[in-house]
Amino acid sequence: MEEKLSRVKDWSVEDRPREKLLLSGAKSLTNAELLAILMGSGTIGFSVVDLAKKIMADHHHNLHELGRSTIKELTKKYKGVGCAKAITIIAALELGKRRQSETAMERQMITSSKDVNDIMKPLIGDLSHEEFWIILLNRANKILGIKKISMGSQTATVVDVRQIIRYALENFAVGIILSHNHPSGVTKPSQEDKTLTDNIKKACKLMEINLFDHVIITEFQYFSFADEGLI
Repeated sequence: MEEKLSRVKDWSVEDRPREKLLLSGAKSLTNAELLAILMGSGTIGFSVVDLAKKIMADHHHNLHELGRSTIKELTKKYKGVGCAKAITIIAALELGKRRQSETAMERQMITSSKDVNDIMKPLIGDLSHEEFWIILLNRANKILGIKKISMGSQTATVVDVRQIIRYALENFAVGIILSHNHPSGVTKPSQEDKTLTDNIKKACKLMEINLFDHVIITEFQYFSFADEGLI
């Protein structure tokens, strides 16, 4: 190990973030330096660190904003970012989001709309399209499972009420919580959101399943039907 450390001073500029991580740990690196490690190399006359700094600057140094990028956008906009590097970036950011969501799920019990937001925001908060998910709960309000029901456009997604009920029954759920995102950032529910919630509530009542809440998620805020007395 000492021999390895003694040689890091001779590493190229592109390897300096790795040197920093080796000597001081991952937490000592900036987002751009971590991104540089993921990409591995830059282009002629432009180091990977410079490339990473440019990518972060173009996304206002915001990882959530970068996470909304597509592979096509990254490869088209940045010379030196091919398909492999773009895939690595997208995959790493997705792992980060999933880790955040799983950390929230470790609590297991849902006691408030904030708990729902903590779980769902990393999964759907920064998406550019709508997704509809459900959370299944047992009698103690502990999580039995989380499932994506549908994926749609920027403004809507089609939801099959029968699929929701079937999934709840198959997993012996006593209660469910609905959640979907609004890419627009507007948390206020549409009339379609209210009608869908009412239809699901009626179906749940017939099957003796409790519908506890419907939480609309955006990147920075959330809206709870239960908190607002709409469920």
